[in-house]
Amino acid sequence: MDWQDHRLSRRLALTTETTERIYNSIAEIDAVKNSWRIANRLMPQMIERLMQSVLVTSTGASNRIEGNRLTDEQVRSLYKNMRIRRLVSRDEQEVAGYLDVLQNVFESYAEMPIRESIILQLHRDMLRHSEKDVGHLGKYKIGNNRVEAKDASGNIVGIIFDPTPPYLVPVEMQDLCGWYQWAVAESFKHPLMLTANFIFEYLAIHPFQDGNGRTSRILTNLILLQHGYAFTTVASHERIVEENKAEYYLALNRTQRTWKTDQEDVSAWLEFMFDVFRGQATKALRLLEEDQTELMLSEKQLALWHWAQIVQDGIFSPKMAVEATGFPVRTVEDIIKKLTGMDKLERVGAGRGTRYRVK
Repeated sequence: MDWQDHRLSRRLALTTETTERIYNSIAEIDAVKNSWRIANRLMPQMIERLMQSVLVTSTGASNRIEGNRLTDEQVRSLYKNMRIRRLVSRDEQEVAGYLDVLQNVFESYAEMPIRESIILQLHRDMLRHSEKDVGHLGKYKIGNNRVEAKDASGNIVGIIFDPTPPYLVPVEMQDLCGWYQWAVAESFKHPLMLTANFIFEYLAIHPFQDGNGRTSRILTNLILLQHGYAFTTVASHERIVEENKAEYYLALNRTQRTWKTDQEDVSAWLEFMFDVFRGQATKALRLLEEDQTELMLSEKQLALWHWAQIVQDGIFSPKMAVEATGFPVRTVEDIIKKLTGMDKLERVGAGRGTRYRVK
C-alpha cells in the first residue's frame, strides 16, 4: 500500500494560511506539553487529584453530547459508589461504562496500540453495562446509521451526514488503522494533525451501530496520551466539545461535504479540533499557574492544613495539632514538615516552645 499517496495523506496538504494557523496552535500546545512533563514528576499528588476530577468531567460531558441527562454531580456520586450501586437507568449504565474505559485509558494507554482489536475492545467495554447495547457491543454495525445532532433532551435536531455502509466498514477501518500506524512510524505529520485526521475519518466511517461519538472521544484521549500530551488527564477536551457542540457538528458537516471526493477539505475539522486542543492546553497551563496547595495534599494533610488556617492567630504547637486532629504524633510532625517545605507554614521559636504559624 502506498500510504504516502493515500487519500488520508493527500487531504493533509493544506493551504498556506491553514497550515500557518495550525502550526501557531501547535507551538502553544507543545509548550504546555513540555511544562506538564515536568509537573508530572514534581507534583504527583496534584496530578492524581486533578485526574479524578477530569474522569467525572469528561464522562459527564461526553455522554451529555449524545443526549445523556446526568449532571457532573450525579456522575461524581456514581463514580464514588459504582461498586455498590445498581445501575438502573440507561443514563447511569452509559456513564458507568465510559468511566471504566476512560480510567483504564488514563492508566494503561501505553499498552493500547491503535489497531482494530483495541477499538473493538474499547467499544465493548464502554457499553458493557448498557442493557440496550448487548447485541452489538464490540461489533461493527450491520445496519445503516447516520450522524445525528441532538439537543439537551436527546431529540434529533439535524442530520450531519450518512457514513460508510456496513459492508465496507471492515475494509475502511483496516485502512484507517494501517494508515495511522504508517504515519506515526514515518513521522508523516505532526502528531496532533494525525490525531485530528484519524478521529474525523473514524467519525465519518461511523463503524458501530451506536456509541461512535463517545468512542471517538475515548480514542482522542488515548492517542493524545500516547504522543506525550500528559495534560490530557487534567484538562477535559470533552468538556470543551460539549461547550461548543454546535461548532462541533458544523465542522463535521462542512468536512463531510467533500469526504471521499478528489477535493477533500478537512480544514474546518482540523481548525475546530486545534481550537479544542489549544483550549485544553490553556486550561492545563492555568492549573499550573494557580495556587494548587490543596490539590497537592493528601486527605490527612488537607485536614490539618484547613484546621491550621482557623486556629486563633494562625499559631499552633504540634501538640495542639495532635489533639485537634486525632492523628498520631509522627503523622502530625510529617505533615507540618511538608507544609513548612511548601512555604505554607513558618516555624516560630525553638525547642519545647516551638510553634508554627500560617504564612
